[in-house]
Amino acid sequence: MYIHDDDIKRQPRNQLLYAENREHFNALVAQGKITQLHNQNLSDADLRGFDLSNMDLSGSYMRGANLAGLDLSGANFSGVSLKHAKVSGCYFPKDLRADEIRLSLDFGTRIRHR
Repeated sequence: MYIHDDDIKRQPRNQLLYAENREHFNALVAQGKITQLHNQNLSDADLRGFDLSNMDLSGSYMRGANLAGLDLSGANFSGVSLKHAKVSGCYFPKDLRADEIRLSLDFGTRIRHR
């Protein structure tokens, strides 16, 4: 099932991420209780310090999110939109092409990955 951008924008935001409760979120990730954040509205979220390294982020809307310095090398970016996201020092998956990232950052196109 395809979810339209407008539908994602209307979804409630992930409370642990928007409350910037990094310790609790990362503890849940370490316990295997959080493994995916697909089809989430993560727009404008400050995600620095959150463990998203192996997260399924597929279909998520990340417009303006701060991903600076994150290791996302094992994350699934299929269908993610990164328009105007901050990605300085970010590690992306090796098989994710730079032009896919650039198109998404500049125009909000959905990333084709995996």
